[in-house]
Amino acid sequence: MIEMDDPRHARHRRIVSRAFTPRMIQRFTDDVELTAAGIVDAVADRGSCDFVAEIAARLPLKIICDLMGIDDKDQGFVFERTNRILGAEDPEYAAEPGASGATMLHAANELAALVQELARSRAARPTDDLTSALVNANIDGEKLTWQELASFFVLLVIAGNETTRNAISHGLKLLTEHPDQKALWQSDFERYAPGAVEEIVRVASPVIYMRRSLTQDYETAAGQRFKEHDKVVMVYWSANRDETVFDDPHRFDITRDPNPHVGFGAAGPHFCLGAHLARREITVMFRELFRKLPDIRAAGEPDRLQSNFINGIKRLPCEFTPTSTRTTGS
Repeated sequence: MIEMDDPRHARHRRIVSRAFTPRMIQRFTDDVELTAAGIVDAVADRGSCDFVAEIAARLPLKIICDLMGIDDKDQGFVFERTNRILGAEDPEYAAEPGASGATMLHAANELAALVQELARSRAARPTDDLTSALVNANIDGEKLTWQELASFFVLLVIAGNETTRNAISHGLKLLTEHPDQKALWQSDFERYAPGAVEEIVRVASPVIYMRRSLTQDYETAAGQRFKEHDKVVMVYWSANRDETVFDDPHRFDITRDPNPHVGFGAAGPHFCLGAHLARREITVMFRELFRKLPDIRAAGEPDRLQSNFINGIKRLPCEFTPTSTRTTGS
């Protein structure tokens, strides 16, 4: 869907948006707090952990899988396949050197097979999950084909999992590097949370670029000329650090206002469907971390994903005072 123009994009968006009802999204966003609390509780007495695998990755993965109706036993499978799709250029995930395309295709086909099996089950016995809603959505006689459903599912589990995971991971790194900003946020969490989340997304820019083709000749304000059908790359990192838009753009400032970043794709037909859910997940996770592990910090350099598309962090060691030690005062 991210590669489509109207009218094909409008058709897909219309069908999918109808399935994303406010009631359904609200039901699952209500689960975010409970899930985040369980994730933090699981590591709270240890004093250290891999922040990505044990904290940042677990929340969006659990929520998106629950939203789709994917069984808990399959979450590890989804996690591994999304890593392979977005990390196909990384030697850790590539099947073999120079085989990134094959690695991506194989992993995507495996995810597609999972959702098609789930979709057939939901077509026969609908439940209250998103897969059921999508399978049975019929908007003015239009329905998603099995292939369209599988393609959207792959997009959803990647966009709803990887990008939020990386935003949370970059968030801890940024707050560790800027303790004044962390202290400010902790001084009044709810007041500063909206601005902090937007600033994390701006600076992290989890998606590095998208490519598009021009529909007409165009000349920018700076005098750069393009012709119809020219392929252009939109670099979100550059846009989110544009000195003509942002004052001191390389400064991490949770009070930045306005903050018209394009981390969710900017305004328009391709604006991220899950932006509201992503913002809530980032907010809830840091609220829970600050409440239970207030001194949590990155304890080393991140192990970065080798990718020119995703600004990913594979591993990030973190340290904190164990809850039991803080409670007993020992």
